[in-house]
Amino acid sequence: MSRPVWQVTGKRIPEEEAAAQQWIEQCVGRKFTQKYEDELRDGIILCELMNVLKPGCIRRVNTSGGDYRFMDNIQQFLRLAQAYGVPETDLFQAVDLIEKKSINLVTMCIFALGRTTYKHPEWRGPALGPKPAEENQRHFSEDVLRAGETVIGLQAGQNRGATQSGQNFGASRKILLGK
Repeated sequence: MSRPVWQVTGKRIPEEEAAAQQWIEQCVGRKFTQKYEDELRDGIILCELMNVLKPGCIRRVNTSGGDYRFMDNIQQFLRLAQAYGVPETDLFQAVDLIEKKSINLVTMCIFALGRTTYKHPEWRGPALGPKPAEENQRHFSEDVLRAGETVIGLQAGQNRGATQSGQNFGASRKILLGK
């Protein structure tokens, strides 16, 4: 029996990658010319995405110069994604993308960025993923709060039913003296 996808660390989900790719293509306005991870690897399209979401935030995008320059692109993206509102726990390590190790973490970060766009009313483009829940704070009067204290809920339990009477699992312990 195989485990669910969410339990397998590092498991890539092609449907989510396709959705993330489609969202990036819609935002940036151009199609991917390579495979998903190869297109993201240099960080150029990620920088373009951040410049679309928050215009002018990345002034210099390295288009050549090797892995060191591409890592700089990815670091700029990650720094600005966090400033945009993506939680630090949803960010990936730049090395994961450069070495193409944990592409699922990159996809999760893109989804987190897509969800964060809901919190920015200035963004009129497409969003990715479900809309985050908003706080729905309730205020009760003192009378209602006091009335709730008198009710004993079913979670409080009861004092009958679950006892240890009749439990005799296995053989009883025998202590032999003198042997």
